[in-house]
Amino acid sequence: MTHDDIWGAIEQFAASRQLSCSGLAKKGGLDPTTFNKSKRWSKFGQPRWPSMGSIAKILLAADSNIEEFTRFMAGRKERS
Repeated sequence: MTHDDIWGAIEQFAASRQLSCSGLAKKGGLDPTTFNKSKRWSKFGQPRWPSMGSIAKILLAADSNIEEFTRFMAGRKERS
């Protein structure tokens, strides 16, 4: 599981719900900028990972579960 895998899964999960990452964040009760691409790396080039709390909120809001979410990560590996 890599930084790119997680962020890609968030993007694909949002798209599967016909939402942008911003829309998914809002649906989960998060700040709409939570999943912005600009927030994925620190100003020093260190990766920023989404919190499990944020992931849990979007899964709950989308009536989903971690198993479905991780399939989006697995799909990225199969396409690579």
